[in-house]
Amino acid sequence: MSKSSAPIVAKLSARPTVRRISAPPDAVWEVLSDGWSYASWVVGSARIRALNATWPEPGSRLHHSVGLWPVLLHDHTDVVSYEPNRQLVLAPRAWPWGRSQVRIDVLHDGSQSLVRMTEDVVSGPGTLVPSALRQLLLRRRNRECLRRLAFLAERRTP
Repeated sequence: MSKSSAPIVAKLSARPTVRRISAPPDAVWEVLSDGWSYASWVVGSARIRALNATWPEPGSRLHHSVGLWPVLLHDHTDVVSYEPNRQLVLAPRAWPWGRSQVRIDVLHDGSQSLVRMTEDVVSGPGTLVPSALRQLLLRRRNRECLRRLAFLAERRTP
C-alpha cells in the first residue's frame, strides 16, 4: 500500500450500532475473517473482486464493487487495525462519497456475542453532509449490515 493510499486513522465519535448475535464470537470472527463474504453482509457491496491472502491483517486490502449491474464502481477497503477476536478497523473507500472508517467490536456475552459497529465518513464529499443526517443514514445501513452478519454467523453455529 503506497503512502498516498494509506488508510486514514480517525477517532470515531459516532454512536455505535449494536446487535446481540446468537452465536459465539468465534462464529462472528469466521465471517469477519472471510473477505469473500463481505458482499453478503455489507450493504452496498455488490461483489468482491479480489483480496490479499493476508486478510484481515493490518495493511491488507479487499477490492469490491459498489452499485447495481451494469453500473458498478470499483473501489477498495483497507484494514487499519485488527485485534483477533476483539476488534477490526476498516477504511472503506466508496467513490464519490469518500473514505469512511468502520470499527467493529465483538464482545463475548455468555454463549452469544455483542457486536458494535461504529462508522463515519472521514474524507471526501460525504463529509459535507451534516453529521446528524449522515449518522442517521449510516445507522440504518449498519443495522442491516449487522442483521446480515448475524444471519451468517448464526448459520455457522451448530
